[in-house]
Amino acid sequence: MHLNAFLMGVGHHEAAWRHPRSAPARLTDVRHYQELARIAERGTLDSVFLADGLALAGKVRHNALGGLEPLTLLTALATVTERIGLIATVSTTYNEPFHVARTFASLDHISGGRAGWNIVTSAGEAEAANFGVERPAHATRYARATEFLDVVTKLWDSWEDDAIVADRAAGEYADLAKIHPIDHTGEHFSVKGPLNTSRTPQGRPLLVQAGSSEDGKEFAARHAEAAFTAQQTLQDGQEFYADLKRRLAAYGRRHEDLLVLPGISPIIGSTEEEAYALEEELEELIIPAYGLAQLSYMTGVELTDEHLDGPLPDVPVETEGAQSRRRLVVELARRDGLTVRQLLSRLAGGRGHRVVAGTPEQIADQLQEWFFNGAADGFTIMPPLLPSGLELFVDHVVPELRARGLFRHEYGSHTLRAHYGLPRPRSRYAARREPAAV
Repeated sequence: MHLNAFLMGVGHHEAAWRHPRSAPARLTDVRHYQELARIAERGTLDSVFLADGLALAGKVRHNALGGLEPLTLLTALATVTERIGLIATVSTTYNEPFHVARTFASLDHISGGRAGWNIVTSAGEAEAANFGVERPAHATRYARATEFLDVVTKLWDSWEDDAIVADRAAGEYADLAKIHPIDHTGEHFSVKGPLNTSRTPQGRPLLVQAGSSEDGKEFAARHAEAAFTAQQTLQDGQEFYADLKRRLAAYGRRHEDLLVLPGISPIIGSTEEEAYALEEELEELIIPAYGLAQLSYMTGVELTDEHLDGPLPDVPVETEGAQSRRRLVVELARRDGLTVRQLLSRLAGGRGHRVVAGTPEQIADQLQEWFFNGAADGFTIMPPLLPSGLELFVDHVVPELRARGLFRHEYGSHTLRAHYGLPRPRSRYAARREPAAV
């Protein structure tokens, strides 16, 4: 299976910063993240992943937010690691293709072929306000994202692999016939090209997508090579997995061309009692006001203390925001008959991702069950506390997975694409230069 470590501040539990095992002052300390990356690499994990948002949105009062920009941070992580993949979230709604193509190409060169791009369309209204615009409609964001990605991949392809000649005697550094303007003109972008950074070690950085709406799944099936997703039950995981894989054929893609990596937040103890005690410690540190604000944002319903001990009110079905997460939260509340207070507790550990407490063997059982039963190609690990939760996973769960023959003992490759078993794509322009077969 494939394992991706989601590094988020001092832990994924919303109360992590209040726990004595965390150090919230390290939120902007690059050494904290370098330590996390080295721990993950010690466990031979495929990659580390950094999420990102483009607004603070008033959430900082009760949670430790305000971390570092992910691409800048991953460059620092690249200098202290050698093999582990480095995936950053960057929005297609509030950036330009040329800039994104160049920064990811630079990271791929700096890291020796370990860069990955988590493509998001930025659903928040507060994010739009930071750029002086109104939030585009859901369908508009995905239409822009599709063209955005087309431009970026053209730019990555604009240098062929052998464009650099470096012939000192002849005074020829590059073969201009192998460096191509892309001459893109579309609905959203007009880009001449070529990129002013040569072709990268991976050819193109790995493409990741995290949306689970209909538009998101179709986008992933057409473009993504890894999908981050959130499901609460094995059946939900199986249905999402089958649906996403089924869509690949329409785009001429194979089952193995897209890896599905659902999120899981493991609360690990040497015994069940120890794991449950840690879970209880974290729950006792929850601040309901923060959870209510988060849940109000997810559902589009203004929730107050008066709602805490009652069921979740009716939630609008349609939204121009994050559609899949709203649907997941509502289904969870309805299926398990949760009060709002209980729902807040369930969401505190992973914002809708599955939270599992238990021994290393029990955590491995959970991963194996999903992996063997058509719900996952691997997992995005979301430790509730950092660094301790990641250390426990690497030092105790990974050895259990290795003992079961489910995970590597050492890296067998150097690039992120190779870790994920994905081919290195060729430049589309090089393919056009080849003569037709006789």
